[in-house]
Amino acid sequence: MSETQTLGLSTSDYYFDLPQELIAQDPMLKRDECRLLVLDKKTGEVSHHRFNEIINYLEPGDCLVLNNTKVIPARLLGQKEDTGAAVEILLLKRKEADVWESLVKPGKKLRPGARVSFGDGLLKAEILDIVEDGNRLVKFYYDGIWEEVLDRLGEMPLPPYITKKLEDRNMYQTVYAKYDGSAAAPTAGLHFTKELLKDIENKGIDIAFVTLHVGLGTFRPVKVANVKEHHMHTEWYQVTQDAADKINRAKETGHRVICVGTTSCRTIESAADDSGHLKPCSGDTSIFIYPGYRFKVLDQLITNFHLPESTLVMLVSALAGRERVLSAYEEAIKERYRFFSFGDAMFIK
Repeated sequence: MSETQTLGLSTSDYYFDLPQELIAQDPMLKRDECRLLVLDKKTGEVSHHRFNEIINYLEPGDCLVLNNTKVIPARLLGQKEDTGAAVEILLLKRKEADVWESLVKPGKKLRPGARVSFGDGLLKAEILDIVEDGNRLVKFYYDGIWEEVLDRLGEMPLPPYITKKLEDRNMYQTVYAKYDGSAAAPTAGLHFTKELLKDIENKGIDIAFVTLHVGLGTFRPVKVANVKEHHMHTEWYQVTQDAADKINRAKETGHRVICVGTTSCRTIESAADDSGHLKPCSGDTSIFIYPGYRFKVLDQLITNFHLPESTLVMLVSALAGRERVLSAYEEAIKERYRFFSFGDAMFIK
């Protein structure tokens, strides 16, 4: 057996067969009543619960880390000004005031210089340049306040595997979402209610908010055979003094740091020094966590069930071991758990 196969560095090592009907198409109306699979990363033991029972696994002095990014209605549907052809622009990352790196369809018709109109001319755009991965730099023109125009014309950028229209856009937003900038929700956080968070705080658990603006690279499958050759997308993050203090305090007093979602995990692992200490900071991260990675800060993880051969399933495998994770996924499929963004949750303890 080659070293790549032994270490789980072959992309195909993360494949599993998922029945289409287990891909959740609708969010739970009661966020914290979804199912929760608990996986013991040391023994591989699995147990089944409701999400609101997560509080039973948290202890006074622990620190729960949440990503308070807010999803913007980043999907814009418009027409080319010269031909009237339908086009779609998906905002990925703000580069300067009114210039965004964007994903466009159809790419062949949107070359530099092409102009697009949205909402009967309420918003106009010009393609400035083609950048990495075929994305476009797009400059927008409008009267008034950008956020209000976007809120009026934009749609929530749901993942491609969700085919139903979202009736209430707030259901693709965490209850603690604060800072605009994501093209996708940090979906592990969708299970929390304000009441559950209050109960967690009242139990003596610190809650630290960090920010990472989630990009669509999250949904891209790994297309290279060897995991190490995958080119990870970059995302902007920020850790405040308050968050750093809470996380450091938990580590220094022998308590646990529990991240809600892979984005919170990637944020604190990017921000920590080699000893696991955090200082307030911000910047871009392209950290790629896969088996062999040594976690500097994270102890436990609350997450959803992820796509086969994705960087996210590799991250959870780095924490709990590939065979244990895939075995837990097999159990979840057998028990008819709901998968992906609107699906059920998993706690790796």
